[in-house]
Amino acid sequence: MESQPTKETIEYYKHLSLFWTDLIHLMSSKPQALGSTGPMRAFATNSKKVATELIEINENLLEFNKYVTEYYKQLAETWNEAQKKVNLKAPEVPHDVEQIDAFKRIWIDIFDNDFTELFDSKKFGENYGKLVSKELDLTKHWNNITNVILQSANLPSKEEIDEVYKELHSLKKRITKIEIELKKKRDVNKNEK
Repeated sequence: MESQPTKETIEYYKHLSLFWTDLIHLMSSKPQALGSTGPMRAFATNSKKVATELIEINENLLEFNKYVTEYYKQLAETWNEAQKKVNLKAPEVPHDVEQIDAFKRIWIDIFDNDFTELFDSKKFGENYGKLVSKELDLTKHWNNITNVILQSANLPSKEEIDEVYKELHSLKKRITKIEIELKKKRDVNKNEK
């Protein structure tokens, strides 16, 4: 059985990857940039940023996989234990509607209690928090890579597009307000005539 990679091993390979990325970037960026024009020149210049983000994504992905595995392990163990309790409490196969309803109530009560207990547990909460945190880290890295690519292609970033949408929303609200005021003034003028 393989052991989990230690933090030292991960740091070593991260450092080694960054070293080779730096070396390759230094050796290839100048000729690559000289031979490129337009967006490809900008992308060649920013290729080290993308490589660094990919290295960090791999590290975060290892952690994310560890937490997601634990998450599903906790769910599966709770399901199995709850099902064992249901099987002990209601061992007979229900034959009529009343027995089926009783079986459903037993099943719902036991599963509700066991999963509520799981979701309230400190161990589940800590693991779920770390899982969400790593997922956000992965999203951050993907956004950084996307921004480098968009910048290289001379396209607006997500933040710039969000700012434009915010301004459009504000303008739309102001125009709607002005239209309402104009309609009120027209109505007042019609009533005065």
